[in-house]
Amino acid sequence: MPGNVALLIAPRFLEHAFSSVSDGIVFVSGSNGKSTTTNMLARILRAHGKVVFTNPSGGNLPQGIASALLADVGLDGLVHADVAVLEVDEAYSVGLSRRLSPTTTLLVNVQVDQLNRFYEPARVASMLATLVDATSGNVILNADDDSLREIGERSGRKSGMASDPAHAKTLSWFGVASKLLSSAPHGLSNVVQLDENRRLPRPKPGTEVDAISGATAQLRVDKLKLTVPLPARGLHYAVDAAGAIQAARVILGPSFDGNFATAGLASMETVYGRGEVITVRGEDIEIIMMKNPPSLQMNLDALESRPEQLLVAVDEGTPDPSWIYGIDLSNLGDVDIVTGTKAWQIATRFAYEGRAVRHVEPDPDTALELFLALPRPRVGKKVMLVNYELMMSIRKRLGFLELEGGNR
Repeated sequence: MPGNVALLIAPRFLEHAFSSVSDGIVFVSGSNGKSTTTNMLARILRAHGKVVFTNPSGGNLPQGIASALLADVGLDGLVHADVAVLEVDEAYSVGLSRRLSPTTTLLVNVQVDQLNRFYEPARVASMLATLVDATSGNVILNADDDSLREIGERSGRKSGMASDPAHAKTLSWFGVASKLLSSAPHGLSNVVQLDENRRLPRPKPGTEVDAISGATAQLRVDKLKLTVPLPARGLHYAVDAAGAIQAARVILGPSFDGNFATAGLASMETVYGRGEVITVRGEDIEIIMMKNPPSLQMNLDALESRPEQLLVAVDEGTPDPSWIYGIDLSNLGDVDIVTGTKAWQIATRFAYEGRAVRHVEPDPDTALELFLALPRPRVGKKVMLVNYELMMSIRKRLGFLELEGGNR
């Protein structure tokens, strides 16, 4: 609401606010991982001494960015920072790129997401291609994403983009070592180019994930080897770290330091709802978000063991939950409680999987109290598997009111 009001009063508020940023504007976009990657990149740049403005996760529409600005700009309406790192919604990236002229764009992936809104992933790829065209300087893409390889190839033909720093616009890549990627149960869940004749060769990444163990990843940064902490376990978080580090290398140039990058990642807290562990009544509870099929599958693949106690919460924020039938649920066992307006549909899916659902309680408040009243699990933590909207409301019910990370 504050951002909406600001943009009504001053339609060019965004353009004016960012006109003072000296080292450029970075857009981070794609289907999944935007919030985490944005947070990572901001932390890495700060560890190098940069003053960074960024928007809290979820606030990636124009009004969300404007709201974040209101908490940060001075009386002159300007952002007093070296660099702005902005998480940007895919659909709004085209309009925002025209208004703010990003100097650097980092794209994480193209995956099946919000089909009720985007209709098909190819439409998202087209939006992101337009964003790349509007970027004046550096473009950083995921080498293991077929859609982004096509975007890079088309943009290279159109603008003369190359890996040569002498060019006005440069292209670089990040990715996952082939051996590690082939061992992942469902890969990275990116959209696949089914026509083998059209599939482009994989470019050599400047930053690549070599290995992962729990919440730690080993990265190859050109010839340098880095061991970096992750905010939560999972290959997808390691890929986010590789993208953030590659972007930082491009932005910082010769001043990039692997030790500072590692320190920046070590200072990062988990982006809320994404593998976050909260303490309630003296007990640790892990929150896993089921935003869309790829994010849910990657989060389930990263589970170390079947949760002994599990609550699943889905409401109207997931208009059509039928996509859950395409998810491999083998890493989950029985479910203690299912809640939300979609509770019976979700319970039916688990029944088809042969999993017991011990209690269906559509009211989230009642369900949450029932879940918290369960005895502590013998092994591991209680786990809540929730969609975005119920993740936000459940955190508020439990007293977690902040937007993680703030602006600084």
